[in-house]
Amino acid sequence: MLSKNERQDFTAIIIDDEFHGRENLKKIMELYFPEIKVLGLADSVINGKKLVGQHNPDVVFLDINMPVFDGFDFLEEYDKPNFLTVFVTAYEEFGIKALKAGAVDYLLKPINIKELKQTVKKIFSRITKNEVSESTFEPGKLVLPTSNGFIVIVIDDIIRLEADSCYTKVFSKEGKSLLVSRTLKEFEDNLPKDKFFRIHKSHLINLSFIKDYSRLGGIFITMKDGSKIEVSRRKAPDFIKKMKTIINAV
Repeated sequence: MLSKNERQDFTAIIIDDEFHGRENLKKIMELYFPEIKVLGLADSVINGKKLVGQHNPDVVFLDINMPVFDGFDFLEEYDKPNFLTVFVTAYEEFGIKALKAGAVDYLLKPINIKELKQTVKKIFSRITKNEVSESTFEPGKLVLPTSNGFIVIVIDDIIRLEADSCYTKVFSKEGKSLLVSRTLKEFEDNLPKDKFFRIHKSHLINLSFIKDYSRLGGIFITMKDGSKIEVSRRKAPDFIKKMKTIINAV
């Protein structure tokens, strides 16, 4: 089950010709992932198409090996599907083809709860990105998606950002933190380079909020919010060069 901060409710249908396969997946969803509302179950591609037309789901959990028409036949019926697809199958050899077909993820039967949790996170991330336009990174401000909508934050108020798997924790000078379904690399590419520097694979900092720099027992900086962050040895030379440039410009 995802934490409250990570959750975003979305709808799904399950297409699987095996009765136990689709019923088992539905029960797992209900027990472990209440953020997923399963709207219907289908035993064939034809009935699956009917459910998509009726419910317009956010995601389709789709078996591959089915009689008459298989999972790939189902996707070929849609030029630009308005739903995400997760393949669920017992056949590992279909994995590459499934991802090339545009699936968000590929799950092997029997379902592993930990793997399904990662899949749900990927779905959440993809849906959030679709809901928030590419104008997210506006000059001077960021529009960040949350589980209930979005929040606008001033770029200069961001103290630091920390990677958390495929998510990023954003820390502001107000003492608040926000978990956002964007990678740290996306923030690094879009935030102003003269203000932000990636000192570690997991940390991107606002240079304006540095309190001190120390090489005692390693290479560390302390931010004005009290956080102590390691500077990777690979990043240290560029970081020092950057700081000298800023100091000389004052």
